[in-house]
This record gives sequence, structure tokens and C-alpha cells, in this order.
Amino acid sequence: MIIKDVINYIENWAPKGVAWEKDNVGLQIGDSNRQVNKILISLDLTLEVVKQAIKSKTELIITHHPFFFHPIKQINFTSDTKSQIIKQIIQNDISLYSAHTNLDFTKNGVSFQLANKIGLKNIRFLKNIENTLFKIIVFVPVEYKEKVANSIFEVGGGIIGEYQKCSFQNDGIGTFEGSEFSNPKIGKKQILENVNEIRLEIRAEKWKLDKIIEAIKKSHPYEQPAFDIYPLFNSNENYGIGAIGEFENPLEKDEFFEQITKKLNLKNFRYSNGKNHKIKKVAVCGGSCSSEVNIAINQNADAFITADVNYHTFQDAEEKIWFIDAGHFETEVPILDEISKRLKNHAKLQNENLEIVKYKGSTNPINFYKYME
Repeated sequence: MIIKDVINYIENWAPKGVAWEKDNVGLQIGDSNRQVNKILISLDLTLEVVKQAIKSKTELIITHHPFFFHPIKQINFTSDTKSQIIKQIIQNDISLYSAHTNLDFTKNGVSFQLANKIGLKNIRFLKNIENTLFKIIVFVPVEYKEKVANSIFEVGGGIIGEYQKCSFQNDGIGTFEGSEFSNPKIGKKQILENVNEIRLEIRAEKWKLDKIIEAIKKSHPYEQPAFDIYPLFNSNENYGIGAIGEFENPLEKDEFFEQITKKLNLKNFRYSNGKNHKIKKVAVCGGSCSSEVNIAINQNADAFITADVNYHTFQDAEEKIWFIDAGHFETEVPILDEISKRLKNHAKLQNENLEIVKYKGSTNPINFYKYME
């Protein structure tokens, strides 16, 4: 398997197009055409991660947080840790790939894995994203409708929630008259033609449009296919922010706190008091999502788990919802198991001998001090 195959698999699950526009996701360093036999997965890239990769002869490191997020102004091997990492990666011919907010916003991504980890059921997005959907309408002769529709489906059109190959088809009459320079597939130039056609409507995300247009042009019989593309204001069922679900049975506050402490392997956490004595519906969002707390409140969640919450946000939510800051690393690290599982399954289906390992240490830069009298 080559690195490009791994990247394509990940981005079919968590497409780059859904990422935050200021994010830097994708291949960070390396050659996507290189053969890969071993992958190391980590939340962040540190010198210790690179050392493990070198020792284990890893060709590809996959991280959640991008290594390059802000512009690099200099590469100084003497005193700068980031420069030393770059040097070690290049010298040892290791490639680096990052899936960040695209993995945050996708189904079964970061927040879904956090929800799974603490035992929630019936998990769905806390808030679906908007302004990503388009309707593609193409007019095609009846006998070519399946060919054109399938070409669009093959590049990702027609996915709605858990359903694929979704379309609407309606009969009609298409008319056209080619100029003296035309080369019509049906009929003759400079003669008005009437053709039994299908109006084919298929929905797709904006980042798929280029491939869909290319597919239409390749599969359509006409010299000049007729198609329209309209932006939609629908929210997207397939992508969103955070997750929300329910415990099978309501938990008392202390039971809830004990459960998330054990499941997320927490040393401690910050919280503000909520309203309800029993906790059943819980919203979560891996990483920094404190701005979404009012959405959780409006959806009648009893608790909201995220990270990087500031003082005044805690204050605003007090007595409305149990608001828990469980730590940035702690709320995102569960995604590593899902990445590993998916890549192993993909390699097995492809009959590829691909070894997937997780970084055996912790890249969490935050430490906890415990005073002992």
C-alpha cells in the first residue's frame, strides 16, 4: 500500500473540504507515493513520537493536531525543537499526515468517540453544519440515465445520512438545435430535435462538485451536457459539531463524575454546577468547544463535556447545565483507537500487510501538581 491510498481512505471518511477554513490538514511532510508498511498514530507530534517512529522503522506518522499550523519563520537545528523534529523526519524519510477539524466534524469522528467512550447511546451531532450542500440537476436521455447517475454516485454524490445513491428522476422533453459547428450525438446539426430526457437531481457537498462535473462530462452522451448547480440552505446530516446522546439509565451526579473519571482516565477536572439532580442526556465536544454550551442547554442536555473552558463561560452556564472541562488531550485522545481500527480493517480488506501502532507515551503538555503535607 502507498501513502496516497491511506490518505484517500481517511479523507473519504473525513474529507478535507469539511475542515475549518483556517486549518491545515493533509500531508504535512513527505511523499504520498511512498510505500508504507507501518503507521504510527499520535494526537500530537513531539520529539519522543519521532524517536519511537525511527526506532520502529515507521514510514508514516498520522497525528490529529497539525504540526504546521502557523508559518515557520526559521529552521534552527541548534535551539528550536520544532526544527529538530523536521530534521529527524526528513533524515529518516518519514512522512507526516494530519487530520484535524475534518476529523472533528465528521460522523464517528472525535466527538462521537468521546461519546462512545463515556457510554452514551443514540449518538448524533450536537449541531449539524450548514452551507455545504448543493443540488446538481442534469438533463440526460432516458437510455443514459443509469450511466450518468452511477458516475455521480461513484464520486460521492447522493449521500443523505445513512443512505446512498439518493436521487430524484422526472420525465420530460428536451429540445436543442445545434449550430453548423456542432456535432450532436442525437439528431442532426441545424435541425430542432425533441428528445425524451430525464431530469436527474442529486445532492452533494461542495467539495465534491469538481469531481461530479467531471463525471457528468465523461458519462453524458451529449457534446454539451446541460446541468444546473444550486446552493442549498439545508443543514448537513453527514457532518457537524460535537455530539449528544443518552445514558441507558440516568446517573446521580457522583455516579456520573466517577464514570467519566474512569472512562477518560482523568486525574481531575473542572466543572460548574448544573440544574438537574439526575444526568441522562449528555452533550460532548472533543477539544475547545465551550462556545457551544448554549446549544447543549437548548437541547435540554443535563451535562456538557468539553475542554479549555474559561471562567466567565463557566459562570454563564452555572445552574443551567453540568459543565465539565475534562481537558483537551483527554477529550480527543479516544479518536486514536478509531483511526487504528479503521485502518486495520481497510488494510485487511485490501489484503495488505499494514501494521498500525499507537504512540505508547502521552503527548499531553499539561501536568497536574498534587501538594503533599
